[in-house]
Parts: sequence; C-alpha cells; structure tokens
Amino acid sequence: MHDHTPGYWPSRWPGEDGGPRRTEIPRSGHGLDLQRGEHLIATSREAVVATMVVLRDPGEVYLLRHTGGPDAISWVERIHPETLAILERSPDLPGGKTWPGGLAAHANGDLYVAFGRHAHRLSADLQTVHTVELPRDRPYNSFVILPDGHLVLKDFGGALPPGIEPLDEESCELLVLEPERLDVVARVTIPERSIARLSADGNDIYVVGVDHFWRARWDGTTLALDHSFPPRYRTVDGQTYGWDAVLTDGAAWFLDNGEGSESYIGHFRGVGRSAAPLHLVRVDLGSGAVTLTEICGLPNGIVANPPAIDPVRKIAVGYDSANGVLAAFSIAADGACTPRWRRDQNHACHPIVYPDTGELVTADYDVERMMDQIVVLDIETGDEKGRVDTGSPLQSPVFLAAGFGRDLYYCAFPTVARIAVTGD
Repeated sequence: MHDHTPGYWPSRWPGEDGGPRRTEIPRSGHGLDLQRGEHLIATSREAVVATMVVLRDPGEVYLLRHTGGPDAISWVERIHPETLAILERSPDLPGGKTWPGGLAAHANGDLYVAFGRHAHRLSADLQTVHTVELPRDRPYNSFVILPDGHLVLKDFGGALPPGIEPLDEESCELLVLEPERLDVVARVTIPERSIARLSADGNDIYVVGVDHFWRARWDGTTLALDHSFPPRYRTVDGQTYGWDAVLTDGAAWFLDNGEGSESYIGHFRGVGRSAAPLHLVRVDLGSGAVTLTEICGLPNGIVANPPAIDPVRKIAVGYDSANGVLAAFSIAADGACTPRWRRDQNHACHPIVYPDTGELVTADYDVERMMDQIVVLDIETGDEKGRVDTGSPLQSPVFLAAGFGRDLYYCAFPTVARIAVTGD
C-alpha cells in the first residue's frame, strides 16, 4: 500500500487524516493485522492540549499542542516514537482565538502550522522560519497542501468555547499562501459560514458550508469558485451543518448534525440538539447529486468529525456521538448505502482505515470510568479485534495517526498515547 501525495513529505502520515483527501488511510505500509493471541498496549503521557501527530522521516514524530482562551498560543514537539518523551520543542507560536488548528510535513522538508489567526513555517528541528498574521480575527482550523506546494486555509465559522467573543461574519474566505514566506497570493469568499476543515483532490478544494457543499479550483495562479457546483445538502427540517469531508471514488462523504459541538463536556454523550436524525451525506463530485442515509434514526445526535470509507470493500462507517451509535453501510455501484452492521459505541475522534487488513480504528468512551479506549474493529462485520484504555479521562474529539509499524498515535485534550500490537 503506497499513495504518495504531491505537496506533502513522502511519509506514512504527513498530515491530518493522512492527506488532503482525508481518507484516513496511511500513505504506505500495512495495517495492524491484529491476530489471535495478540493484544493492544498503550503508552501515554499528559499533554495539554494535544491535537494531532504527523510523521516525517522514520522515527520523527511531531505533536501539535496549544493553550486556550481568546489569545491562545500553539507549539510543536518532536517526541520519541515509543516513549513519547519530548525531544525538541518549537518556540511559542502566536495564535489567537482558540480552535484546534493543524500541522503538516511539507514536500520541502519543513513543517507548517495553522492555529488561531496565524500560520507558521518551521524547520524540521522546530526553529521558526516564518510567521504571518492572517486577515480575519477568527481561528483558521488547519489547511491543505496543493500538489505545487501552495497552502490553502479557511477561517472557522462556528461557535467558539465559552469566554471567547462570538463570531459574526456570515461568510468564509479561502486563502492561498505560497510556501516560502506565506504570502497570500489568491483569495476567494464563500457566501456562507463553514465549520468543517478543508478537503482537496489535486487542485480542487472542497468546503462543507453550513448549507451547501462548495468547490474552488486553483490553476497555479488564481483561485476561482465553481458557481455551477454548490449542491445543497441541508434539506431536512431540524438538520444542522456538516463536518469534514472524505473524498474517494468520485464522491465526498461527511456527517451532518454538527451543531452544538462547542457544548462538549468532556464527552459528547447526550449533548446533541439537532431535531432531525444524523445522516451520512454523499455528494457525487460529478453531478452534485446528494444522498442522505440515517445513521441510527434517533434525534439529538451530534458529530464533530468525518466518517470512515473503505474503498476496497465499499463500506462506509458513520457514527452519532451523542447517542453512542457506530454504524456501517454497504456502498452500491450507484453510491446507495444499505445497513451492514451497527454497534453501541461512544466514538467521537477521527478514525483510521487499514484497507489491506480490513481494520477500522475507533474509540469508545466509558462514561462511568471516565476513560477513552481505542477499539480495533473488523470493518466487514463490526466484530471487535482489540481494545485498550488510552489513559485519557476525556473523550477525544480530535485526531488519530498511523505509526511507523503496527502502532498508532492517539491525541486528546489532556493526553497523547501510542497504541501498539503485542503478543506478550
């Protein structure tokens, strides 16, 4: 399994969700391949606030962290791949209003960070190369790297945590930054807010707005909105906005009913407030046709992250974090989804898909014990292959990342952990 993504460093996991299409599939290597007689073990340490891990060269693991409030900062740590000890740390990086940002390893060898209203270029040894303040006084929740190395960012249009001034802009803006000095070289306004993170396939950038699904195209010089392609996905009474989109097999896949995620109370169980049932949304990237498939049919659902799509087995997995349901669907040739399996499971974070072994990495928050767990499932059947406590007393609403071998990294607001397969 190898899928080098132009613009990114040729590592197994150079950016969030594995790359700009957000497939949550490692760029190379193999799955965990968890066998009978083997189990999962976890190494964890306190890391407030851990957002995501990316990999660069073998043994190089970078962790993005930040503080909270209206004037938050971020920083990056290079951590030991097994013990998680801090080996190097960047300077404090100017930020702004708090919302989890993003980190990626660029094809030029440097690391890029977006957090608050700032973007940063760091060397591989975490020295600051360049920093810029971005135009809007809003958080910029991460970015994608295009094949020619340019970065595309978008401001976050959702409600912010308590104590941070509300956002009143009813649009969002895409910015294209050149990678050397982070100068803005193109920009385009989308006439509605967007909460989700960007996705991209080649030079096509996709934005899940609060009502529509938007596409912009980069030609190497200019960025233009595709006005022929803003399909409306929000069509059901009581339905709320969508989150991050996975791009695969000619379609975009995301989950709706994202409203209320700022009400996170250490977990999402019971905090949903969308009257309509939560849906798996499929948008055909050719025709713009939209298909909605209910996850569990219950009201007051919530998500804050993308679904999982296995393009080999044609299986989609969605979840409802407020109602504690994880559900899989078989994908027909025309994109129609039919139920395959369903589990009661408190999953909230970004999953990982290993198509070669048919494994799906998920989480399950134990509300009574206040412990988030990693759970590896057989994606075809939903059967559990392994489970382990992560060490986090809070449910993770952020990122997992594949490791260099039969391991992976878990981030939560109080914790970073490494999960590995062992036969001991």
